[in-house]
Amino acid sequence: MIASRLVLLWSAIVLVTSSGCATTPTPGAVRLRSDGTPGPEKCPEEAKKAMSYLRLFVGDSAIVQLDANQSRAPDITLYEGPIESVLSSDLGLIDSPSRLYGRVWTSGPQAVIRYYEAHPVRGGNKIPICAVARLGFGQLRKRPDSKPGTAILDASSAGVYIVDEFR
Repeated sequence: MIASRLVLLWSAIVLVTSSGCATTPTPGAVRLRSDGTPGPEKCPEEAKKAMSYLRLFVGDSAIVQLDANQSRAPDITLYEGPIESVLSSDLGLIDSPSRLYGRVWTSGPQAVIRYYEAHPVRGGNKIPICAVARLGFGQLRKRPDSKPGTAILDASSAGVYIVDEFR
């Protein structure tokens, strides 16, 4: 009886301690490079499958209002951490004005925005995706008057692009 309880206790301990090793990291929880920008991050298989079902392929793009709370402002301040953006144009089968949820990093020379979920506003569940915000000509570059933990940008919209991993 005592032996079976010890085996049961030992099995529970092994199960609890080993399950922590098998978990996948939270999206956005990535190592930072020396300049403060996020390092590489794999696109989760669940997101790859969802994007395949929606026929979203690497390079597919749309226009996005970077911050749902600052849409169409002449310049915006982004804060380090979670972000909610609004699609201004359709992204494949994801209709505008669906919401995109992701994370902003502001420590480097420009803001880096990675998106992990899309949420259709006309109903439906959140959809796992892998996408990034991009603007040409360095337009996601922070203004010099940006305080630590923020990025003041001269544009409130950008392109959002589907990726198969974050680099």
